[in-house]
Amino acid sequence: MLRKLLTPTLFILAAALVAALGYWNINPDSFFERPATASSENDIDFYAENARTLQYQADGKLEYEMTAERVEHLNSSDTTLMTQPRMDLYRGTELPWKVSSSRGEVGPGGDEVELIDQVRVERTDAKGRPTLLTTSRLTVFPQKEYAQTQQAVRIDAANGVTTAQGMKAYLNDGRMLLLSNVRGQHEVR
Repeated sequence: MLRKLLTPTLFILAAALVAALGYWNINPDSFFERPATASSENDIDFYAENARTLQYQADGKLEYEMTAERVEHLNSSDTTLMTQPRMDLYRGTELPWKVSSSRGEVGPGGDEVELIDQVRVERTDAKGRPTLLTTSRLTVFPQKEYAQTQQAVRIDAANGVTTAQGMKAYLNDGRMLLLSNVRGQHEVR
């Protein structure tokens, strides 16, 4: 009879001992810790909404003013993503080039800027003549003052319309090379 009582009692004591050891090994703070997540290549380390940047030349004249609805910086690739970027590019003059797109990506160090979807480059000259360039994608190299695209380009100017497939623009020289399928419709005044 003692043996019949001793076996369940030993079993209950062993279970209580295991439960007690388990209880003391559980840290109550561990219930509040979040599991570590794997770092993604697209981790955003900072962002800004309704961003505005002004850049001046060495002589104090305005070089450009840039705004964007949202700017996000990706830590792993040092790339900056922009939503609705808009830039007024003065380059020391009073009549700016107005550049806009739906999205933009700025590469590391700002050496390359990719404008994506609904890209518009417009300017009105001193005589009040408007020029509008539209394309779906434009890559700009600010330090080289150069821009290019392989996409379809449309240029609406005061004297007509020109379309082409692909373009290279040398901003310093004010020179533009249209690469292929160039078509123009111009009015003689």
